[in-house]
Amino acid sequence: MDSNVMDVLERVRELFFKYGVRSVSMDDICRDLGISKKKLYQFFKNKHDLVSKLLELERRNFEIIFEKHNFDGVNSIDVLLIVSKEISDRFWDISPSMTFDLKKYYPEIYTKHIDDRVEFIFTQIQLNIKKGIRDGMYRDDLSIELIARLYIRRLIDIHNPEFLPPGKFSFQSLFETMFDNFIRGIATEEGIHYYEQQKGKVKFKKSSR
Repeated sequence: MDSNVMDVLERVRELFFKYGVRSVSMDDICRDLGISKKKLYQFFKNKHDLVSKLLELERRNFEIIFEKHNFDGVNSIDVLLIVSKEISDRFWDISPSMTFDLKKYYPEIYTKHIDDRVEFIFTQIQLNIKKGIRDGMYRDDLSIELIARLYIRRLIDIHNPEFLPPGKFSFQSLFETMFDNFIRGIATEEGIHYYEQQKGKVKFKKSSR
Protein backbone atom coordinates (compact mmCIF):
# COMPACT_ATOMS: atom_id res chain seq x y z
CA MET A 1 0.00 0.00 0.00
CA ASP A 2 1.29 3.46 -0.98
CA SER A 3 2.74 5.46 1.91
CA ASN A 4 0.60 8.50 1.05
CA VAL A 5 -2.53 6.37 1.19
CA MET A 6 -1.43 4.95 4.53
CA ASP A 7 -0.88 8.44 5.95
CA VAL A 8 -4.38 9.50 4.90
CA LEU A 9 -5.91 6.33 6.34
CA GLU A 10 -4.20 6.84 9.69
CA ARG A 11 -5.79 10.28 9.96
CA VAL A 12 -9.17 9.01 8.75
CA ARG A 13 -8.94 6.29 11.38
CA GLU A 14 -8.92 8.95 14.10
CA LEU A 15 -11.99 10.64 12.63
CA PHE A 16 -13.89 7.37 12.44
CA PHE A 17 -12.91 6.42 15.97
CA LYS A 18 -14.05 9.79 17.27
CA TYR A 19 -17.26 10.34 15.31
CA GLY A 20 -18.21 6.96 13.87
CA VAL A 21 -18.01 5.87 10.25
CA ARG A 22 -21.44 6.90 8.98
CA SER A 23 -21.33 10.50 10.19
CA VAL A 24 -17.97 11.30 8.56
CA SER A 25 -18.38 12.18 4.88
CA MET A 26 -15.73 12.41 2.19
CA ASP A 27 -16.16 16.20 2.38
CA ASP A 28 -15.49 16.07 6.13
CA ILE A 29 -12.32 14.11 5.49
CA CYS A 30 -11.12 16.66 2.94
CA ARG A 31 -11.75 19.54 5.33
CA ASP A 32 -10.08 17.86 8.29
CA LEU A 33 -7.05 16.71 6.32
CA GLY A 34 -6.77 19.91 4.30
CA ILE A 35 -6.76 18.17 0.92
CA SER A 36 -8.91 18.59 -2.17
CA LYS A 37 -11.64 16.17 -3.20
CA LYS A 38 -9.70 15.54 -6.40
CA LYS A 39 -6.70 14.43 -4.35
CA LEU A 40 -8.78 12.24 -2.05
CA TYR A 41 -10.47 10.51 -5.00
CA GLN A 42 -7.08 9.76 -6.49
CA PHE A 43 -6.53 7.53 -3.47
CA PHE A 44 -10.03 6.06 -3.08
CA LYS A 45 -12.81 5.46 -5.61
CA ASN A 46 -15.49 6.17 -3.01
CA LYS A 47 -16.14 5.86 0.72
CA HIS A 48 -16.75 2.13 0.40
CA ASP A 49 -13.27 1.75 -1.09
CA LEU A 50 -11.81 3.94 1.66
CA VAL A 51 -13.36 1.80 4.40
CA SER A 52 -12.13 -1.37 2.71
CA LYS A 53 -8.56 -0.04 2.49
CA LEU A 54 -8.68 1.19 6.10
CA LEU A 55 -9.56 -2.27 7.39
CA GLU A 56 -6.94 -3.77 5.11
CA LEU A 57 -4.37 -1.49 6.77
CA GLU A 58 -5.69 -2.42 10.22
CA ARG A 59 -5.21 -6.11 9.48
CA ARG A 60 -1.72 -5.53 8.14
CA ASN A 61 -0.70 -3.48 11.17
CA PHE A 62 -2.05 -6.26 13.36
CA GLU A 63 -0.01 -8.92 11.57
CA ILE A 64 3.15 -6.80 11.70
CA ILE A 65 3.03 -6.96 15.50
CA PHE A 66 3.70 -10.70 15.28
CA GLU A 67 6.13 -10.49 12.38
CA LYS A 68 8.50 -7.83 13.67
CA HIS A 69 9.60 -9.75 16.77
CA ASN A 70 12.09 -12.59 16.73
CA PHE A 71 10.61 -14.93 19.31
CA ASP A 72 13.18 -17.71 18.93
CA GLY A 73 14.11 -18.85 22.42
CA VAL A 74 11.59 -16.51 24.08
CA ASN A 75 9.31 -17.93 26.78
CA SER A 76 5.80 -18.54 25.41
CA ILE A 77 4.23 -16.49 28.22
CA ASP A 78 6.55 -13.59 27.41
CA VAL A 79 5.50 -13.85 23.77
CA LEU A 80 1.84 -13.44 24.71
CA LEU A 81 2.64 -10.57 27.06
CA ILE A 82 4.73 -8.70 24.47
CA VAL A 83 2.25 -9.17 21.65
CA SER A 84 -0.72 -8.32 23.86
CA LYS A 85 0.98 -5.11 25.01
CA GLU A 86 1.49 -3.99 21.42
CA ILE A 87 -2.05 -4.95 20.45
CA SER A 88 -3.31 -2.96 23.42
CA ASP A 89 -1.28 0.11 22.43
CA ARG A 90 -2.47 0.03 18.84
CA PHE A 91 -6.00 -1.34 18.88
CA TRP A 92 -7.62 -1.02 22.27
CA ASP A 93 -9.01 2.54 21.88
CA ILE A 94 -12.18 1.01 20.54
CA SER A 95 -15.12 3.17 19.52
CA PRO A 96 -18.45 1.30 19.86
CA SER A 97 -20.00 3.65 17.29
CA MET A 98 -17.33 2.73 14.74
CA THR A 99 -17.90 -0.99 15.24
CA PHE A 100 -21.67 -0.52 15.05
CA ASP A 101 -21.45 1.49 11.83
CA LEU A 102 -19.12 -1.00 10.17
CA LYS A 103 -21.37 -3.93 11.04
CA LYS A 104 -24.54 -2.15 9.90
CA TYR A 105 -23.44 -0.19 6.83
CA TYR A 106 -20.45 -2.18 5.58
CA PRO A 107 -21.31 -5.76 6.64
CA GLU A 108 -19.39 -7.58 3.90
CA ILE A 109 -16.21 -5.58 4.47
CA TYR A 110 -16.50 -5.90 8.24
CA THR A 111 -17.21 -9.65 8.16
CA LYS A 112 -14.20 -10.31 5.92
CA HIS A 113 -12.04 -8.15 8.19
CA ILE A 114 -13.07 -10.11 11.29
CA ASP A 115 -12.79 -13.50 9.57
CA ASP A 116 -9.27 -12.74 8.32
CA ARG A 117 -8.16 -11.49 11.73
CA VAL A 118 -9.66 -14.49 13.54
CA GLU A 119 -7.92 -16.89 11.17
CA PHE A 120 -4.57 -15.18 11.76
CA ILE A 121 -4.96 -15.10 15.56
CA PHE A 122 -6.11 -18.73 15.57
CA THR A 123 -2.90 -19.82 13.84
CA GLN A 124 -0.65 -17.73 16.09
CA ILE A 125 -2.29 -18.85 19.34
CA GLN A 126 -2.03 -22.52 18.36
CA LEU A 127 1.70 -22.06 17.70
CA ASN A 128 2.11 -20.36 21.08
CA ILE A 129 0.25 -23.10 22.94
CA LYS A 130 2.32 -25.83 21.28
CA LYS A 131 5.52 -24.02 22.25
CA GLY A 132 4.29 -23.48 25.82
CA ILE A 133 3.49 -27.17 26.20
CA ARG A 134 6.93 -28.16 24.90
CA ASP A 135 8.59 -25.74 27.32
CA GLY A 136 6.56 -26.90 30.32
CA MET A 137 4.79 -23.54 30.71
CA TYR A 138 1.37 -24.84 29.64
CA ARG A 139 -0.40 -28.04 30.65
CA ASP A 140 0.09 -30.99 28.32
CA ASP A 141 -3.53 -32.16 28.62
CA LEU A 142 -4.91 -29.17 26.70
CA SER A 143 -6.88 -29.36 23.47
CA ILE A 144 -4.83 -26.89 21.45
CA GLU A 145 -7.59 -26.14 18.96
CA LEU A 146 -10.23 -25.69 21.67
CA ILE A 147 -8.06 -23.36 23.77
CA ALA A 148 -7.24 -21.26 20.70
CA ARG A 149 -10.94 -20.97 19.85
CA LEU A 150 -11.82 -20.01 23.43
CA TYR A 151 -9.15 -17.30 23.38
CA ILE A 152 -10.63 -15.86 20.19
CA ARG A 153 -14.12 -16.02 21.68
CA ARG A 154 -12.94 -13.94 24.62
CA LEU A 155 -11.36 -11.38 22.31
CA ILE A 156 -14.65 -11.08 20.44
CA ASP A 157 -16.64 -10.77 23.67
CA ILE A 158 -14.59 -7.88 25.02
CA HIS A 159 -15.31 -5.99 21.79
CA ASN A 160 -19.07 -6.51 22.22
CA PRO A 161 -20.62 -3.37 23.80
CA GLU A 162 -23.89 -5.23 24.42
CA PHE A 163 -22.16 -7.91 26.46
CA LEU A 164 -19.64 -5.65 28.23
CA PRO A 165 -20.81 -1.99 28.29
CA PRO A 166 -17.79 0.30 27.69
CA GLY A 167 -19.11 2.86 30.17
CA LYS A 168 -19.05 0.28 32.94
CA PHE A 169 -15.73 -1.43 32.26
CA SER A 170 -12.56 0.09 30.85
CA PHE A 171 -11.00 -1.74 27.94
CA GLN A 172 -7.79 -1.98 29.93
CA SER A 173 -9.46 -3.79 32.84
CA LEU A 174 -11.39 -6.09 30.49
CA PHE A 175 -8.30 -7.15 28.61
CA GLU A 176 -6.10 -7.57 31.67
CA THR A 177 -8.76 -9.71 33.38
CA MET A 178 -9.30 -11.82 30.27
CA PHE A 179 -5.56 -12.31 29.76
CA ASP A 180 -4.94 -13.17 33.42
CA ASN A 181 -7.74 -15.75 33.47
CA PHE A 182 -6.56 -17.25 30.19
CA ILE A 183 -2.98 -17.76 31.37
CA ARG A 184 -4.01 -19.17 34.75
CA GLY A 185 -6.38 -21.60 33.04
CA ILE A 186 -3.74 -23.15 30.79
CA ALA A 187 -0.45 -22.75 32.67
CA THR A 188 1.39 -25.33 34.73
CA GLU A 189 2.50 -24.49 38.26
CA GLU A 190 5.86 -23.47 36.80
CA GLY A 191 4.10 -21.35 34.19
CA ILE A 192 1.94 -19.55 36.75
CA HIS A 193 5.01 -18.82 38.88
CA TYR A 194 6.80 -17.39 35.86
CA TYR A 195 3.73 -15.35 34.87
CA GLU A 196 3.50 -13.85 38.37
CA GLN A 197 7.09 -12.67 38.02
CA GLN A 198 6.61 -11.19 34.57
CA LYS A 199 3.11 -9.70 34.50
CA GLY A 200 3.99 -6.55 36.45
CA LYS A 201 6.52 -5.59 33.78
CA VAL A 202 3.80 -5.00 31.20
CA LYS A 203 1.28 -2.18 31.49
CA PHE A 204 -1.51 -2.20 28.96
CA LYS A 205 -2.45 1.15 27.48
CA LYS A 206 -5.32 2.97 29.14
CA SER A 207 -8.06 4.07 26.80
CA SER A 208 -8.28 7.81 26.26
CA ARG A 209 -11.80 7.60 24.88
